[in-house]
Amino acid sequence: MPWDEFGLISACFRPLSVAEPGAFALTDDAAVLAPTPHMDFVVTTDALVAGVHFFPDDPPGSIAKKAVRVNLSDLAAMGAKPRCVFLASAFPADVDKHWLNAFAEGLGEDLQAFGVALAGGDVVATPGPLTLSVTAIGEVPAGQGLRRSGVRDGDVIAVTGTIGDAALGLDMQRTSAPDALDGAARAWLLDRYRHPTPRIAAGQILAGRAHAAMDVSDGLLGDLRHMAEASGVDILLDARRVPLSEAASRWIGLVPAARERALTGGDDYELVFACAVDDFAAIGEALAAAGVAATAIGRAEAGEGRVYRYETGRRQLVAVPGGHRHGVEARGTSEP
Repeated sequence: MPWDEFGLISACFRPLSVAEPGAFALTDDAAVLAPTPHMDFVVTTDALVAGVHFFPDDPPGSIAKKAVRVNLSDLAAMGAKPRCVFLASAFPADVDKHWLNAFAEGLGEDLQAFGVALAGGDVVATPGPLTLSVTAIGEVPAGQGLRRSGVRDGDVIAVTGTIGDAALGLDMQRTSAPDALDGAARAWLLDRYRHPTPRIAAGQILAGRAHAAMDVSDGLLGDLRHMAEASGVDILLDARRVPLSEAASRWIGLVPAARERALTGGDDYELVFACAVDDFAAIGEALAAAGVAATAIGRAEAGEGRVYRYETGRRQLVAVPGGHRHGVEARGTSEP
């Protein structure tokens, strides 16, 4: 059904802007923002396209939440506290008011949960697939923003949470899961794919303590390579120590080859970080107090930006395919 841009903004999106005074209730052409004293702005943008980053028939609230969370994860990786987001939405003209209301409801639930305001954006119609672009703005104490380029020789390499759930959840939605995998495990993996958890509190704990961090969006092995290259070090990974959820462990127990999928699949949105050996215990305790587990999975040494696995007792150079393809596009078509 046809829908009115300004009516949609007024009914669905304006109520989500009240926490940011500089948004002017979405009544002006732009927002006016000023950083909190002694803080730096951290700004990121990610786009999501139906049939590429999510399934077109996914629940509209889930689509909205994923669009927000993948951007908040980028802020978390820099140690920033989220402040506001801008949302540009290209909706197919045939979406109806029930879909739009459910989308706005999901968006509002996440903005409230993460303490973030909608500060602006745009709404247009498109004959093509649903496309969303979110720009997220956060703040970090001046000079303390984490980067992926700070890894030092001798650092511990660690990750938060568990790895591989999202890739297996995608595989389950796109094709199938082992028949013996129970309903609770299936629900867990699907939720981890549709609703990634941005590690905001963890990022703020790591800021000023860790030497480097980034979020795991392109697959653990691929992102370790990004970190190694940016820092000019080699990273030695013990894949046996990579933390797996109970659901992922069950899947891998049934299909051992799925372990490699867990290591290379994207969309985990956990944090991988590097810190001094002597600091890891204290950082781990601080993260645990915030409800986030941290697991040491390897170490860094002087090198040339390579990743090695050494769980076999000798080093094996990791050849990571370039150009990770997120979500449903990994199938090789524009339609899941």
